[in-house]
Amino acid sequence: MVVLLLLLCLPFILYLATPKIRKMLSSGVCTSNVQLPGKVVIVTGANTGIGKETAKDLAQRGARVYLACRDVQKGEQVAREIQATTGNNQVLVRKLDLADTKSIRAFAKDFLAEEKHLHILINNAGVMMCPYSKTADGFEMHIGVNHLGHFLLTHLLLEKLKDSAPSRIVNVSSLAHHLGRIHFHNLQGEKFYSAALAYCHSKLANVLFTQELARRLKGSGVTTYSVHPGTVHSELTRHSLFMRWMWQLFFLFIKTPQQGAQTSLYCALTEGLESLSGSYFSDCHLAWVSGQARNETIARRLWDVSCDLLGLPTDW
Repeated sequence: MVVLLLLLCLPFILYLATPKIRKMLSSGVCTSNVQLPGKVVIVTGANTGIGKETAKDLAQRGARVYLACRDVQKGEQVAREIQATTGNNQVLVRKLDLADTKSIRAFAKDFLAEEKHLHILINNAGVMMCPYSKTADGFEMHIGVNHLGHFLLTHLLLEKLKDSAPSRIVNVSSLAHHLGRIHFHNLQGEKFYSAALAYCHSKLANVLFTQELARRLKGSGVTTYSVHPGTVHSELTRHSLFMRWMWQLFFLFIKTPQQGAQTSLYCALTEGLESLSGSYFSDCHLAWVSGQARNETIARRLWDVSCDLLGLPTDW
């Protein structure tokens, strides 16, 4: 009888608790007043979700913002929306398909020819829980897009970031990195594959990449940070019916894309974060990383393997 009464009361209890729970889950807010006139920014995956909201905020601050996205038509629509909302006409769309290294190289080549500076690179785009598939270069989709694609893009733009220092790189990771492992013998998921774990592995790779990159960039004026945006209502769940169902069931407790963008903005804009380069943030605060994410040996090996897969020198 007591159990039945509790079950009947549960919806009412959740209703009363929802405001406090939502506040707890979205407590991090970027309060920086930094303005960005004359600054140049790239946001990958900026045609939707967190990327769109990140780009909008940076445009509002006066930056020249490049929306680097696979769907150019949708990107153009978003650019017009941001221009109308912010009054900033320096919102540009460029084609970038992170599942194709030719597209990444073409994007970087055109950008470097077009711009003299790059002050902020936000590696935001990603895929989640895809059925097993490969990129144009034969990489498993999660590791290929979420890690290797941004690894290559960062490499190609790094000299421009150094020339524009002080500059910043923000890599969007996830709390899911705690479940990730870097299986070098199965990096491409050909021996065994789980869509959910493949996502976790790629998010761990983002954290490891950020830490190793920070070590290599020490003293260069370029700093880098990885972030957990929170559980956000976005198109990232489009490959998983279960995740879409869960998002609908618990929508009251899920962040909006604007709330999800706050930690990326915090790391891109907040003054005085330079000494924390390589760190991982959540809700605009330093956050704990998994044991494997703190393993420098794994980070260095992942760097070398990534360079080998992409045909890059290991000493960049």
